[in-house]
Amino acid sequence: MFANSRPVASTQNAPHPDLRAALARHQSSLFQKPVAVSSHAAFLRALAHWRAFMPDAPLVLDAGCGVGWSTVFLARKYPECFVLGVDQSAHRLKRDKSRLWAVPENLAFFRADLADFWRELDEAGIRLQRHYLLYPNPWPKLVHLRRRWYAHPIFPALLRLGGLLTCRSNWEIYIEELSRCLRWSGYAPVIERHRPKASSIATPFERKYHTSGQTLWSLCCDLDQGGDGA
Repeated sequence: MFANSRPVASTQNAPHPDLRAALARHQSSLFQKPVAVSSHAAFLRALAHWRAFMPDAPLVLDAGCGVGWSTVFLARKYPECFVLGVDQSAHRLKRDKSRLWAVPENLAFFRADLADFWRELDEAGIRLQRHYLLYPNPWPKLVHLRRRWYAHPIFPALLRLGGLLTCRSNWEIYIEELSRCLRWSGYAPVIERHRPKASSIATPFERKYHTSGQTLWSLCCDLDQGGDGA
């Protein structure tokens, strides 16, 4: 039932010609869209939860965590850290995870718009130890470039959060475009094929894509090293 996923289909077969211009525009301007009231409330709850339960623990963000498999996986992998799983879908966040694992205590889930949550973290001066973007929506249509996170106005704030950034995708162009934006911003990302073992599959999408025989790509970048601008 999991080996029936089709590869990403797009008329775009190379990095977008407007990619660098989009990045430069967002680097030179301030993102001023108001933060949603619900996102601000979620951020305050997340901050209070972290400070109440593990105030001295490094922070890991599972951005767009979906049903939360990856958040549980990361909390088990990094027990010395506090892991925040953030997603905009209440339905996905409510999915039962206890049937798969004993859910550890060093995590919490919050519903919020990711762009808002990143901005709140940045404006509060909070920095991450690790930051995960696992199989984000690639928005593969040519006209949807600015919906991809690295071509979105929030990208400069995302970079300022620091930490070790890990992004995985089954669309190579997404990873290549992200890599270019990082290099143009002064960082040194590393790309490799991701070949997960059965015991290390972190998300339902990863399982579906892997069992369908698709090539998976992973990018890692230390955002605490570099950042000299475009």
